[in-house]
Amino acid sequence: MQDTVTIIGNVATDPTQGRTAGGVPVTNFRLASTHRRFDEATQTWIDVGTNWYSVAAFRHLAENVKASLRAGDSVIVTGRMKIRAWENNGKQGTSVDIDADAVGHDLRWGTTAYRKSTTRSDSADQGRQSADADSSAHILADASASTRDIDTPWADPALPSVDPASGELVASASAVDAWSASS
Repeated sequence: MQDTVTIIGNVATDPTQGRTAGGVPVTNFRLASTHRRFDEATQTWIDVGTNWYSVAAFRHLAENVKASLRAGDSVIVTGRMKIRAWENNGKQGTSVDIDADAVGHDLRWGTTAYRKSTTRSDSADQGRQSADADSSAHILADASASTRDIDTPWADPALPSVDPASGELVASASAVDAWSASS
């Protein structure tokens, strides 16, 4: 039986990459999901228990996981859960495995910079993306040069700008940030 689950936790081991017998890339790591509760007596949060999962990511996701995650990272994993019995050298146990469909950093605890990966299948689109980036840079330059008459600072969305070194779009400060700083 396979159930789709979403687990929030921490990467417990650095991801390791290999290949299946068929040559498909696979990246594996252990995921620890610690449950906490507030202890009224001590007025502190205490760990109540940790669930451990073995996560496997395949194909393109495997390559992105290997390049992006390190032990200790807070992540959100969605995938198909399988519970299986195991035996090794006379020891027995149960393993909870997740075949990952999606993996991402948990942004409650930190920041990350998303960068679209490219593969051989994407190489045909690279020329188009480069042209699109040039068009975006031109449009954004025109947009940032214009002025907006907005009375409510929270209604002013952030205008992205283009990093001259990399040509990538970068979020810039908005009036919300300026308003928050002055409040």
